[in-house]
Amino acid sequence: MNLLRALRARRPRDTVARWIALTTMAAMLTSLALNGVFSLLGGVWAKPPLMETGLMEKAAAITRIIDSVAPEQRPGIAIAGSDQGFSTQWLPRYQDARVPAIDEPNFRSGSALLRTLLDRPDARIEAYEPADWSPQQADSRYALLIELSDRSWVMFSVPTRSWGLAELPRNLIIIALILSSTMLVALVATRHLATPLERFAQGARRFGVDFKAPPIPVVGPQEIRQAILAFNAMQAQIQHFLHDRTQMLAAISHDLRAPLTRMRLRGEFIEDAEQQSRLFRDVDEMQAMVNSALDFFRDDARLERATAFDLAELLHTIVDDFKDAGADVALNGPQRFVYVGRPVGIKRAVVNLIDNALKYGTEPAVSLKAHASRVELRVTDRGPGIAVEYQEKVFAPFFRIEGSRNKNTGGVGLGLPATRAIVLEHGGSLTLRNRRSGGLEVCIALPVQMSEPS
Repeated sequence: MNLLRALRARRPRDTVARWIALTTMAAMLTSLALNGVFSLLGGVWAKPPLMETGLMEKAAAITRIIDSVAPEQRPGIAIAGSDQGFSTQWLPRYQDARVPAIDEPNFRSGSALLRTLLDRPDARIEAYEPADWSPQQADSRYALLIELSDRSWVMFSVPTRSWGLAELPRNLIIIALILSSTMLVALVATRHLATPLERFAQGARRFGVDFKAPPIPVVGPQEIRQAILAFNAMQAQIQHFLHDRTQMLAAISHDLRAPLTRMRLRGEFIEDAEQQSRLFRDVDEMQAMVNSALDFFRDDARLERATAFDLAELLHTIVDDFKDAGADVALNGPQRFVYVGRPVGIKRAVVNLIDNALKYGTEPAVSLKAHASRVELRVTDRGPGIAVEYQEKVFAPFFRIEGSRNKNTGGVGLGLPATRAIVLEHGGSLTLRNRRSGGLEVCIALPVQMSEPS
């Protein structure tokens, strides 16, 4: 057991730097291997230049032997110098070669080498490729003709390579193999690195809309695993903090409501009706402020799990509830739109905005518009709007433009802060804009980033 632990401790760590080095090495080795395989196959089906096949030295040696013997011995020596992929033929006359008529049959790349090997600077040399033969000729091949000292000829043929590739296509194929092998290895390696990062990003987004989301699986290279461990620890601390805060606020709610109840009971014994009425108004206002503050800070909707729901249907339900209460709210948008989020939180945000539109303006309206990456929800009204200098301040808790704290004329100033908190927790944004024709427009933009409930 101790030996196994020691071996595991000495095992190289799976780091990003190690993966980059291995990817580079694997890409190079794969390119070399594919290039080697192609070179081996090229000896069978490709068309390498004659200068690269070693035929020049063999042709020069056979030519010198044939040129040094009597004419009656030359056909036998030519046959003896042939093999399966290389045929030699002695021709008394040039016409016996039956080669195609082309403008320039000179062997530019090999003539100098052959003349040097033959030790004959003035020797005539001609070369033909398969493309030089007409389509009607079935024996298209490589042909190399060398004139002997007595004006006869020796012809060398390589028929097995008459259907191969030229140098440019071969080089293009080699380049394509190198690029494709490098891209293949890089794709495999990057997918290995990208998968843990994508899982990490999905887990972070899921936690942004669902505080009860499970921890992210710890997989991937060492650096990514360390980041996931740190994120999971932070997620656990936040979840623990939210649980403790909820418990604490529940206790505060009980402790604050008890003295308010006692104050109301004692107020019943006050004989002065005017003083009693003032006390009851103060108690009611304090009770409303306590309830609103506790709802804002506790907000059980923030602990709601994200789920897929029909956002359009939710808006129809909200508008119908307002219509049942006697408030006419217009709605414009699709009949169905599935969104992944927390429906209770979104409902609370929309209800707060419609309430504000009814309190401070007229003709409240709600519209829903879906885009490829986001969904826009707008609540508009006809009223005084909000001055530009106050459009950011209204999101501060307990801030109200009007001086009154009467709950019937605007609550305690927690509606907009709670609404923006819900929107931000969905990864969206909330903006205010005064309409040119009068009134306020509140735009909520929510990202469409999750395809399934977490």
